[in-house]
Amino acid sequence: MPLMFPTASAESRVPFADLGAADLLLDSVYEGGSSGHAGDDPIAKLIPGVGNQGGFRHCGSPAKGTVRISVLYTTGGELDWPDYLDLQTGTFTYFGDNRTPGRELHDTPRYGNLLLKDVFAAAHGSAADRAKVPPFLLFEKASRGRGRDVRFRGLLAPGGPTMTVDDELAAVWRATGGRRFQNYRARFTVLDQAKISRTWIRHVLSGGDPLSEGCPPAWSAWVKSRTYTPVLAPATTVIRSKASQMPDDLQGKAILGAIREHFRDREHEFEACAVALWRLLAPATGRCEVTRPSRDGGRDAVGEYIIGPPADRIAIDFALEAKCYAPTNTVGVREVSRLISRLRHRNFGVFVTTSYFAQQVQEEVREDGHPIALVCGRDITDVLRQHGYKTPRDVRAWLDQSFPLP
Repeated sequence: MPLMFPTASAESRVPFADLGAADLLLDSVYEGGSSGHAGDDPIAKLIPGVGNQGGFRHCGSPAKGTVRISVLYTTGGELDWPDYLDLQTGTFTYFGDNRTPGRELHDTPRYGNLLLKDVFAAAHGSAADRAKVPPFLLFEKASRGRGRDVRFRGLLAPGGPTMTVDDELAAVWRATGGRRFQNYRARFTVLDQAKISRTWIRHVLSGGDPLSEGCPPAWSAWVKSRTYTPVLAPATTVIRSKASQMPDDLQGKAILGAIREHFRDREHEFEACAVALWRLLAPATGRCEVTRPSRDGGRDAVGEYIIGPPADRIAIDFALEAKCYAPTNTVGVREVSRLISRLRHRNFGVFVTTSYFAQQVQEEVREDGHPIALVCGRDITDVLRQHGYKTPRDVRAWLDQSFPLP
């Protein structure tokens, strides 16, 4: 059964002095030191030998193929490289370490990208190949922590049960200062393992067989048969505030401003852009057509979402509504009710806005069980950044190319 997260009144925290003997518990916070230097880093105390700096931290050498454990560390705050943990699906997206121009894709100081290349190739090999893949441990900067506090986010396996090879590891292009370069976008599965024992960590770090001495069952299953058992954490009913629905940084606000300005005085043309944004959010979207204004029947676009195996796919119809609103203009009950009234049996709805949804709208949609995805301003900026459109200039170029002015 997939792991479910209970609601707790206080999060689990492990003091800095206890890190050397601590097990790794999913979502627990491991406290940093208070000396004011790099020695305060908790990851180096938890996993001796991996170092105290950088996003990639290895025990062993990627160049020599001797990595025994690899730590991935993310701050979650790099707009240019938006690492992302999807709690509902147990999927983690991580960007490699070639983040500035001037180097070949795999020629990085810590050889993080070389490690990604090798482990994702081994993941599709035999059990013997996968046995050479080091366990990956994911940590992120604790959002409400102090200084160097980190949160353990889980044991990672390269790839996932529903991903194609290209989805798992892709070399993506970026540009800085007019110079182009490539970096990896890698996708991992967070395995259903609530606890990683200190005994196993010590055993693996000392060069022991990772499949013995308390090996986590989820890791053993992946190595032996490439079976993925992800941590699934379905979202509870959460009503998002206005602040949480809008970007909280100046660049994010400018991105939404660029979209609104592009469609100023022709807001109905935002409908095609809303379809494109939905495709970024839901890649399995198939046919989708913007309806003519005089015949939309309360729907700005209609389309199909494709599910099933490649040899026997089926399409589920959906209707989409779009509003290119200013940040002070909320989407209320009237607008969403219009979409709800047009949904037929076996349909779902999508509502995309550059602003936010009123609390009453969210409550009624969720409590009444209406199958409608509510896509707000922050969702738009997040998905654009995840696909490389990280600045207003990037977004304006995308808009000019995809939705040129008449």
